[in-house]
Amino acid sequence: MSNYKTVFFTLGILQIILGIFMFVPIIIQFLYSEVDSSFFGASIVTIIFGTLFFLSNLDHDKKLTLQQAFLLTALSWFSIAIFGSLPFVFSDLDFSFTNAFFESMSGITTTGSTIISNLNEMPKGILLWRAILQWLGGIGIIIMAITLMPIMNVGGMQLFKISNNDSSEKILPKSKEIALRLILIYLSLTIFCAFFYYIFGMQFFDSITHSMTTIATGGFSNYNESIGYFNNYKIEITSMFFIILGSIPFLAYIKFLNGEKKIFYKDPQIITFMKLVIYSIIILFVYALFNNIANLANLRAVSFNVISILTGTGYVTQNFDNWGNFPLIFFLILMFIGGCAGSTTCGIKVFRIQILYRFIIKQLKNIIYPRGIFILKYDEKPVDQKFMSSIISFIFLYILIFFIITGLLSMTGLDFTTSLSGAATSISNVGPGLGDMIGPNGNFATLPNISKWILSFGMLLGRLELFAILILFLPSFWRK
Repeated sequence: MSNYKTVFFTLGILQIILGIFMFVPIIIQFLYSEVDSSFFGASIVTIIFGTLFFLSNLDHDKKLTLQQAFLLTALSWFSIAIFGSLPFVFSDLDFSFTNAFFESMSGITTTGSTIISNLNEMPKGILLWRAILQWLGGIGIIIMAITLMPIMNVGGMQLFKISNNDSSEKILPKSKEIALRLILIYLSLTIFCAFFYYIFGMQFFDSITHSMTTIATGGFSNYNESIGYFNNYKIEITSMFFIILGSIPFLAYIKFLNGEKKIFYKDPQIITFMKLVIYSIIILFVYALFNNIANLANLRAVSFNVISILTGTGYVTQNFDNWGNFPLIFFLILMFIGGCAGSTTCGIKVFRIQILYRFIIKQLKNIIYPRGIFILKYDEKPVDQKFMSSIISFIFLYILIFFIITGLLSMTGLDFTTSLSGAATSISNVGPGLGDMIGPNGNFATLPNISKWILSFGMLLGRLELFAILILFLPSFWRK
């Protein structure tokens, strides 16, 4: 495994960082008189393993090849999910390893699905750790989407290469500079979000944890009722505002700070994303008015839940299972779309939908005008055939895997609605599903263990853009 020393060296650093973050909930445990050995034991185990990886691979060559980039991406999320589950396992809350791993994977992938049915009574340390996992997962996916995935040519992400001269061997040195700026922006947004949550009525602890899961568009809350627990329109407006800030490309923030003051009005992804938000709210609101649905004929409720579901955040303020069939189907579609590439959101991503739409229009024009020459462009740049093939294959695979997961879940005994929405919410990393069991007022605790493992794998697939995981199962990948 000498060829993978850089991979395991980096994994060691990530595990040490994760272990250090486990000390933070210990402070909260002291403040709220909930001290136990769960976080201390988990942090020591994590740091020891991380140190062993770090020290045994000190002589790595400090370069990252394309093959290593794929392996590092997959192992990073998987190993963090395993070690992130230790505080749950070591706690006095009687978590099985399956439940602990599911909660940890849901956290680090910013999915927001939970197996905890009594959140209101959970220890503060556990609640903070869930928020930390989502916060780390959010910044992790931003850095990966901007530095690694464009190099790996995953699902059209090469569109977002920072420099045309980048090569796989230059990933690590290049990413250090970018990562630092992204972390500062991410941290600043989190602090501002916490500040506004606090002044608008949240307790200090709630404002901290909810700000972390808001910017990460993760959706973990400290209460079974989610954001609806507060029943405060100021908090809901703050949440919507910062969810949107977490859903737009973080490269736009860097460009803005570099002097491109109009970037938020020029970026085609951001423009389409905002249009999608507005049109979706109007569609549901008008539907509610014409069908006399009292709970839905509320612009505040419609706006919040549309933004939350579209971005994959998963916060809820009402039980949208009671809104009728059309809103449920509409939400299912929104789950698949997601937010912008290079943000904390998941799903297919807006830019792929944009390019697919333009490709279909181009094909129709070719049928009408067989001798015509039509050039497919995105952001005023031509889209070549290789790039287009990458996007079409991603969307096809996304839909195929969705149906496979749905089928597998149904084989474990789940009903149609639970299987369908469970598959959608896992691969799109949304959080709540549909139906009484995993809907907005339910949780994933009563699912069979095999279903939880299937969903956990679906979360990982969706978070890492499918190909970054599936390519590892090809024998040709491992050949030199």
